[in-house]
Amino acid sequence: MLDLRQIREQPETVQAALQQRGAYDLAPLLSLDQQQRQLETRRSQLQARSNEIGKRVGQAIKAGSGASDPAIVALKTEGNDIKAELQTLEPEERDIKTQIEAFLLTLPNLPSDSTPVGASADDNIEVRRWGEAYRPQSAVKPHWEIGEILGILDFKRAAEKIAQSRFVVLMGAGAALERALISFMLDRHTRAGYQEILPPYLINSAALTASGQLPKFAEESFQCRHDDLWLTPTAEVPLTNLHRDDILNADQLPLRYCAYTPCFRREAGSYGKDTRGLIRLHQFNKVEMYHFTHPDQSFIALENLVQDAEDILQQLQLPYRVLALCTGDLGFSSSKTYDLEVWMPSSDSYREISSCSNCLDFQARRANIRFKASGQKGTQYLHTLNGSGLAIGRTMAAILENYQQANGAVRVPEVLQPYLGREYL
Repeated sequence: MLDLRQIREQPETVQAALQQRGAYDLAPLLSLDQQQRQLETRRSQLQARSNEIGKRVGQAIKAGSGASDPAIVALKTEGNDIKAELQTLEPEERDIKTQIEAFLLTLPNLPSDSTPVGASADDNIEVRRWGEAYRPQSAVKPHWEIGEILGILDFKRAAEKIAQSRFVVLMGAGAALERALISFMLDRHTRAGYQEILPPYLINSAALTASGQLPKFAEESFQCRHDDLWLTPTAEVPLTNLHRDDILNADQLPLRYCAYTPCFRREAGSYGKDTRGLIRLHQFNKVEMYHFTHPDQSFIALENLVQDAEDILQQLQLPYRVLALCTGDLGFSSSKTYDLEVWMPSSDSYREISSCSNCLDFQARRANIRFKASGQKGTQYLHTLNGSGLAIGRTMAAILENYQQANGAVRVPEVLQPYLGREYL
């Protein structure tokens, strides 16, 4: 959530920053804010006058005036008029505050000064590449064909017998490979200093709102309507809410967590894109990394977060590139984002496998997560960061395509062989 005081004091600056992200008009919000402040001023004046009247009536009665004294009657009448006006003002003020809150929840984060300016993904900037892109002389099978030939991916049974399209059943070595990837990633991150978390997979509306998923992405999520619970779209949501409404000590920071969860997304609006394979499923597994950090350290933390995601790809020997997302391609809660894209030989292209973002105080403000420095009276909002470390299904797809052999087998990356107990699928 954006800071209302910043919007009030720097409306042109905030409006210009929002325009880099799309069509957002602050005028209605500024009008509501002005109305609310006027009502607040009027209410304060009335309350002060009411207190003054009560004091004067008490003094008059103490001095011997009777209840029927014209001066006391006049004061009481005025007091009753004030109470009546306050009874009208207070709900009106609450209603405007509710409208302001609802408006603020629709506004995305402001891009950082170091975020490239651009209108769409075409304007993202490549930062670096790692590894040599595998371009075989003969045609390369896509990962879903490899998986079906090996008998480790079954999309037909998932769609026709169990769920619907964009689900998959992992069979035999496919299920084992998925489990191996999850364990490998968690082991790698915990050795790097992350604390492993296993959160609930069902989350409430308040948690989704605090992390920035609601109201913006309601149509993207699966809801259990009778219980005010939703299937988690990403472990970022429960990890954000681990410290909702907490005041941490500055010396506790940074806090770094990692979590495996299945993730559930409707993928509304993506029909016709990646309809085959593991790239865009309604249910997929992911390992998430999350930082709660001091505001002075968050951009350093972002670079470290990206390196932790890159480490997984490097250990798996999967070629990739890093992109700095432009303002028009940023996620709703992010101020600066790097995407990692892994090489997919069958499409002769790089595909997103991780997104690492610095949200500054945007999520912390929504979730009311603050910290207090030693010796200081006040508190301030901390900064939050999140990143995929990695999306498991897309990692499996990249392994199947980059490690396929001429005889049809798929070599298991060396770091995964101890988990699987085999060299080939």
